Amino acid sequence: MLHKKGNSFHRECDGRVSASEYRQAISAALTQELGGAGRAAKAAMRWTGASERTVKNWISGSYGPTAEHMIELMRHSDTILNVVLGLAGRQEAMTTERIRAARDELAEVLEKLDLLCGSQDDK
Repeated sequence: MLHKKGNSFHRECDGRVSASEYRQAISAALTQELGGAGRAAKAAMRWTGASERTVKNWISGSYGPTAEHMIELMRHSDTILNVVLGLAGRQEAMTTERIRAARDELAEVLEKLDLLCGSQDDK
């Protein structure tokens, strides 16, 4: 059992993200991704199941989403996912995903071109 007086067990972490920095980053990402406060609030409410007041607090930067809500935001928004990875210093994780998505998109375009060229050859 710890006594009320004595050593503090708070540790200093270099590069640790402050609560204010977290709130402002999420606020900016929601605004960028979803536009104005009314439109953004409605979309974020659908994504997370959070109340309108809660979402408006995220957008204003007064509060940040809890972990459960953050997971739902990241599920629906690449912008939010990028911001969270950036705050965590893990930008390389998103780079891999972008390469995979670009490769898939390119394969789809090439398939359509092959179909188009194939129908051109039939003429």
